Amino acid sequence: MAFGIRVESLPPPDREFVPGETVRVGTVGFTVRHAPGHSPGSVCLVGDGVVFTGDVLFAGSIGRTDLPGADFDTLIRSIERELLVLPDSTMVYSGHGPETTVGRERGTNPFLTGVHRVA
Repeated sequence: MAFGIRVESLPPPDREFVPGETVRVGTVGFTVRHAPGHSPGSVCLVGDGVVFTGDVLFAGSIGRTDLPGADFDTLIRSIERELLVLPDSTMVYSGHGPETTVGRERGTNPFLTGVHRVA
């Protein structure tokens, strides 16, 4: 309503993701990795050569950390622990924006190279 738009309430989730579990979509499996920082419950789904990052990591950026429950240092640690350990060739599909790779983000993302680190 803050923008004058009425939004329907979302239905409650039918299940929770558990870090380390495998979620299946048809015959394809994805491992759930807990990646808090953008929000306390943020997760990434890692498959064979691909990761779905939601709002944790974007091409050239990271998720917002100015919202309730968000924390910059926690987000950076999550990215380092859960995503930068993946092969450089891993395709990254975020919640919005273009696809990228882990290697491209490792080498050029200003939040990961130290250009925009918060002291």
